[in-house]
Amino acid sequence: MNRSHLWKLLIVLFTIVWATSEIYPPSARNLIEQFSNTAVVNNDDALTGILKKARELDASQPAGNLQANITYSNLVVAIGTNDIRRYFPTNYIPRASVAAPQRAILNRLQQDAAGKFNLGIDLRGGTQFLLEMDTSKADTNTLRLQGTAFIDQAIEVLRKRVDALGVAEPIIQPAGENRILVQLPGVDESVKDQARTQIQRAAFLEFRIVDPQNNEHVNSGRIPPGYERKVIRGGRAKNGQVDRDETVLIRRAAERGLGGSHIERSNLAHNENTGEPEIHFNLTSEGSKLFGDVTTEHVGHRLGILLDGEVISAPNINSAITAGSGVITGRFSEKEAADLASALENPLKAPLHIMEERAVSASLGKDAIDSGLRSAVIGVLAVAAFMLVYYLFAGFVANVALLLNVLLLLGCMCSLQVTYTLPGIAGIVLTVGMAVDANVLIYERLREELAAGKSVRGAVAAAYARAFGTIFDSHLTTMISSVLLIILGTGPVKGFGVALTVGLFVSLFTSLVVTRLIFDAWLATGDRKSLPMLHLIKSPNIDFMKFAKPAFITSWLIIVVGIGYGVGVRGKNLLGVDFAGGDTVTLGFAAEGKPAIESVRGTIDGLKLGDSQIQYQNEGTREYLRVTVAHAPDTAATRAAAAADKNAAIEASNGAKAETALKVAFPNARFVRAQLDTVGPTVGFEIQKAAVLASLLSLFGILIYVAFRYEFSFAIGAVIAVVHDVLMTIGIYCLTGLLHSGGMGRQFNATFIAALLTIIGFSINDTIVIFDRIREDLRLGKRGTFRDIMNRALNETLSRTLITSGTVFIATAVLYFFGGGPINDFAFTFLVGIITGTYSSIYIASALVLWWNKGERPKLGATSTAPTGIVEIEATENPG
Repeated sequence: MNRSHLWKLLIVLFTIVWATSEIYPPSARNLIEQFSNTAVVNNDDALTGILKKARELDASQPAGNLQANITYSNLVVAIGTNDIRRYFPTNYIPRASVAAPQRAILNRLQQDAAGKFNLGIDLRGGTQFLLEMDTSKADTNTLRLQGTAFIDQAIEVLRKRVDALGVAEPIIQPAGENRILVQLPGVDESVKDQARTQIQRAAFLEFRIVDPQNNEHVNSGRIPPGYERKVIRGGRAKNGQVDRDETVLIRRAAERGLGGSHIERSNLAHNENTGEPEIHFNLTSEGSKLFGDVTTEHVGHRLGILLDGEVISAPNINSAITAGSGVITGRFSEKEAADLASALENPLKAPLHIMEERAVSASLGKDAIDSGLRSAVIGVLAVAAFMLVYYLFAGFVANVALLLNVLLLLGCMCSLQVTYTLPGIAGIVLTVGMAVDANVLIYERLREELAAGKSVRGAVAAAYARAFGTIFDSHLTTMISSVLLIILGTGPVKGFGVALTVGLFVSLFTSLVVTRLIFDAWLATGDRKSLPMLHLIKSPNIDFMKFAKPAFITSWLIIVVGIGYGVGVRGKNLLGVDFAGGDTVTLGFAAEGKPAIESVRGTIDGLKLGDSQIQYQNEGTREYLRVTVAHAPDTAATRAAAAADKNAAIEASNGAKAETALKVAFPNARFVRAQLDTVGPTVGFEIQKAAVLASLLSLFGILIYVAFRYEFSFAIGAVIAVVHDVLMTIGIYCLTGLLHSGGMGRQFNATFIAALLTIIGFSINDTIVIFDRIREDLRLGKRGTFRDIMNRALNETLSRTLITSGTVFIATAVLYFFGGGPINDFAFTFLVGIITGTYSSIYIASALVLWWNKGERPKLGATSTAPTGIVEIEATENPG
């Protein structure tokens, strides 16, 4: 083995070891056992008791219902008031967590016990919130100076609050300039409701002075400058009496900026006289001074205490308060007071509002895992079987690279701590298909070199050298789209983009380095005389350009009809909840009580909730009912209800109303909520805007790259072909309404956008393969008109075109038949894109290049009469 091969082998072995280490351990370890194994103190009676009680609590859970957050809660109960710090090394507690060391230790244990495969909520079950920060409440100068500090501070605050809930592996990250994405995997309904309250509660505390002439001005209806009208809500006392609401005029701004940021510590306490819950707080040194100055200046006035913009109380200032402590009283329940005290210790600098909420049950997540993994395994095996049968030994080499491709891809994703989602699994399967494409390009070129009379060694060297440019160009143009998915996408769409981008890099490595290393080792073992392969398409001679004009016209007619039907007939029904906003509730049911679609529609229409879509869908081995309805109208009443009780507001959403009505109308169905998504119309509009921007940027990037690598007419042909593929896919997607009753076909959603951007990458991939051969034939100076050159190139690459498209088609078809939910939508869209992309490479892109040049050879044809590198390739005939 020469030095070059040795280095390549060492690099390959290193990547295998590294990827394996990144993947292990794949699944999470039991938190109680992690506690036991990490503790440095043994034979301690208290520790033994804690572990025994925690295990007993775990064992009492119903079979199949034990989740990480439940084990965490059980461990908290078992620990009780015990101080567990002595069981762990001193450096095990983060310095920033000395105020709550017990919780910090458990969170550290939870992180250490986590597996490397980080599953998203669509696979694991759980809840996701998209939060928007209302920076209008923050000081303008501070906001301008600190920039993203508000979001960073909010993320840290939310992390502390979520940690207090005991959620395993929460994901809290920025999603744009003023938004935060919070994912809580594996939480049940009780934890979800508590989380919703905690993460949305800003605990935006302010101290403001009430108008000294409050009663006089309220009675006269006059509001002095700098003041605003507020209401102190009355509550029910323990004696059953109800306090009346009180209107107060209060300053618009906090006194000297005095607010929640000056709270050092807060805790739940009870009033000595009434026993009612109240919050005691201590101020920082700066806060103590400010509070003393304010109360000294306003003795005899009322000091309003506002929480999240609402006046909680407004006591009289009888004397200056310089001790740096105070009490917040109000009609709090025990839980409300405890939550408020917790929130005040971790206040937000500006309020947060829920823009989008998605909840997936653990059972639906398990079904999604089953269908996703099944489709992934079958897809990989189907592609591998095809390669082995068609290319024989070369196919075996490709399959070795394919297995390594999957290993490296998973290793990279685990190393980057990417969250695995259903679209992410689709991206992995698609990457497998595209990884095989690179091998097909090499093998079809290898077949041509062998047919030209070269030895096996010379043919292998020439095939890799000549296929390199095509593989590089096709991967790079596809990468333009995948990178834009990462930059502009959110959630699952971004996960898909990461999987596809990483897969493209890994594919380049395995197809160009690993397979070449195997072939070189095989050649070094003896004098190889042949390399047999099947060959189904032999020397075709089709006049493709003869059918270019009728094919071109027919294509655009289909596009006009499809999009016209979508806009004119389906209208708003085309837009899914991701685009239009609204509520989507997914319900599990008993098979024997399954109601007919018409009956379900009658019940939903009777609620008069506006436009709705109702359909049954399979997820794994189970069937679910999915109902999508419009948002409830945004009125003053609904806003007031949401402000008063956010949990009740969610349950009063149109999605929850539809669920309740169906449960009443069809008791035999035994409906159980599996998922509830609530998406605001603002989010939907932003998804549309991001999709259009991503598409335009992809097309612009492709135009520039192809013009640079080939010639301007080639770039125009490539871009128009891509536009054709996108519009054709949209048109056929619209026409699916003809296959469903009431014209309710597939709807545009975030997954559809991911598929469209992938089609852009795939379409240009196939076009590049053909353009590369046209350019090569032109530079070789082959005889004939430009039309003859083009037909010859199309026939020479026909086998490659069909097989490269075929392998991706196989992988995607498996996703379509065996994947559920979003995967099925993605697969259907991409299957259409594969067919149109293969077709357009011939009859749109190539035809446009021919017509643009008016049948004349473009200038690049005169540059050279021999392909670069032939002399060097032939020189490798003799081993050395």
